[in-house]
Amino acid sequence: METSKKILVVEDEVKIANLLNDFLSASNFEVKMLHDGASVIEAIEELEPDFVILDVMLPNKDGLTLCKEIRTFSNVPIMMLTARVDEIDRLMGLGLGADDYVCKPFSVREVVARVNAILKRTQSLDTNTEELHYKGLVLDAQKYSCFVNQKAIELTPVEFRLLQTLLAKPGNVFSREKLMENSYTDSRIVSNRTIDSHMKNLRSKINQQLASEDELIHTIYGVGYKIE
Repeated sequence: METSKKILVVEDEVKIANLLNDFLSASNFEVKMLHDGASVIEAIEELEPDFVILDVMLPNKDGLTLCKEIRTFSNVPIMMLTARVDEIDRLMGLGLGADDYVCKPFSVREVVARVNAILKRTQSLDTNTEELHYKGLVLDAQKYSCFVNQKAIELTPVEFRLLQTLLAKPGNVFSREKLMENSYTDSRIVSNRTIDSHMKNLRSKINQQLASEDELIHTIYGVGYKIE
């Protein structure tokens, strides 16, 4: 029998946390709740959750700081909750490494659907043992690692899937829609700007390890992206 996936919900509004707990538990997830940011890192290291739902505004330590800290030691999928729709663009621009952003008030059923979708993508990625090589770049899906000129770089799950798509067919141009399809399950909730933001962060991480005149990821204006 398959073991239940573990979800850590970090939300200071108890009513919202309880709703998430009820719906996630009904979907066969094992849920742990925290209502402030003080012990989140310790809880992740101890619990090793399969998914983290993280509110932006938290007592003691905010969600932005926590997301950055989590990404220093874990690639666990993270969904961030915010009370302001206009804040989502700013959050994406910060390159925090979150996999999804949801604005309050939200449909709890939609949140559960997104969690399932992201976990499905991650699981699919984990079962892909192919190692991809291209011009000093090595991507290993089994080890979930990326090296550029033999130097390791840390990628978020979304960045990893975007790069995996590009590396599967070097020289081919992938539309934003195709990149959305391979990185998310529902393109209706992902804008072109989201893909552009993730791609900007991915390109920056790769370019830091390349010679200054080199460029691997290219923008094809009005179409999408390619690696060449």
